[in-house]
Amino acid sequence: MMIEVIDYGAGNLRSVLKGIETVGGEARLCSDPSAVAQAEAIVFPGQGSFATAARRLRDLGLMDPLRDYLAADRPFLGICLGLQLLFDSSEEAPGAEGLGLIAGTNRRFAPGKKIPHMGWNSLAIRKPNPLFDGIENGSYFYFVHSYYPVPEDPGWVAGTSDYEETFCCAVRQGNIAAVQFHPEKSQRFGLQVLRNFVRLHAP
Repeated sequence: MMIEVIDYGAGNLRSVLKGIETVGGEARLCSDPSAVAQAEAIVFPGQGSFATAARRLRDLGLMDPLRDYLAADRPFLGICLGLQLLFDSSEEAPGAEGLGLIAGTNRRFAPGKKIPHMGWNSLAIRKPNPLFDGIENGSYFYFVHSYYPVPEDPGWVAGTSDYEETFCCAVRQGNIAAVQFHPEKSQRFGLQVLRNFVRLHAP
């Protein structure tokens, strides 16, 4: 099964493709609305700003196909900004609309912290999640971000981390999952996350 990796002009695309291929998956870049509509599995990596990414999705005609895909609970893995864009909005860009799958916003870390939060932090697994099979609670992953997601429904929270305050770093319901950290940069445990996604959705 082919995994479509969303290409909106930003993100760690080559590293994500290589990571998926390393764990035995097949992946290709995708910026075609019709391909999104017909996709069997999607990985949405992200870097950059919330507003720029949302505008680029609209310009490419990807916003509505992605919303339909997510509403149908089809296999999806969001990474970093690909997680944040699942929400309604972000404090980074007041007025900019996300995909709106998850009610809530993205908040900036409190003043006084070094921003962006960059480096290795541990994952606290908050509920059973096949995406984390083979990963011990407290395992370390690589983060680069200044904002973090705050879902209104705590049932979405699959994992948290800590940067002088506890924050949501993973969400999951049904076939839809997303993480704030970068599995493609997180060595063994990051590859395990990608391996689990491939095993579950694109064997």
